[in-house]
Amino acid sequence: MQTIIGINGITGKGVAAELLHKGFKVKGISRRDTPGPWTHEKGDVLNKEQIMQAVAGSEVVYACFGLEYDIKVWRRDWPVAIENVIEACLAANAKLVFIDNVYMYGLVEGTMTEETPMRPTSEKGKVRMAVAERILDAFKNRGLRGTILRAADFYGPDCEKSMITETVFKNLAKGKTAQWLGKTDKVHAFTYVPDLCKAAVTLGLDARADGQVWHAPTHPEVLTGKQWVEIIAKEMGRKPGIMALGSFMVGLLGLFIPILREIREMLYQYKHDYRFSSEKYERTFGDVAPTPYPEGIQATAQFYKK
Repeated sequence: MQTIIGINGITGKGVAAELLHKGFKVKGISRRDTPGPWTHEKGDVLNKEQIMQAVAGSEVVYACFGLEYDIKVWRRDWPVAIENVIEACLAANAKLVFIDNVYMYGLVEGTMTEETPMRPTSEKGKVRMAVAERILDAFKNRGLRGTILRAADFYGPDCEKSMITETVFKNLAKGKTAQWLGKTDKVHAFTYVPDLCKAAVTLGLDARADGQVWHAPTHPEVLTGKQWVEIIAKEMGRKPGIMALGSFMVGLLGLFIPILREIREMLYQYKHDYRFSSEKYERTFGDVAPTPYPEGIQATAQFYKK
């Protein structure tokens, strides 16, 4: 049994689709019923008993869940959630594939790789570093089998929890001006969600991945914020207008929009070049060619135009 914690999210559903395509039985876990071509069991990562029961009998567990984007919630709940998942996998002798982000790296000069040291420059980054350290320690000292898969910021069809979805794709679809956090002349890498999901399944099924951190396949082309908006606008048949949201504006809007209040400490990712390398994955497995940005943008634009 291949089990997905967080089947209700875009990555959970994408991983499920890949596994089902390969002929595997899939179990989905989430707090609410999530119907689909899988068996479903309710489970809350903060409830150890529920997660232990839901994971029992699993061969591989894909941790695709997230928590409310609030630093107070993260500090309180991430340590509990990840320990419950680790213990459930150990009890079931299941392999863990943990879907991660890059917050723990902090501000990086140059390109992020799997060898980039964890030097978080945000409070959320500190929480994510603690989570990664706990998983890596379980690999090394507790007998946990598994791997960590890190992605750059997400984009893709039906990718609701993505800043570029909210500020660019959706705005342009509504005939509004696109917005871009930080500076529009800085480059920013994005991981196409379908590529991430394919890679997660590869890592789950291949023992060569065990005990290591991997970067999800991400196209190496370098695009600035302005270029992203121009390409997306062309695909959507809109004018490529763009409004840059700096720290002051984000802070001001954050008085009324809670998510922007939480985003403000992460603006360093958009004020500086954000480069991300997946060469290690591509060199080792070679099964997922990162989707070129024009192709991924076209598919995403078509989805939001509808």
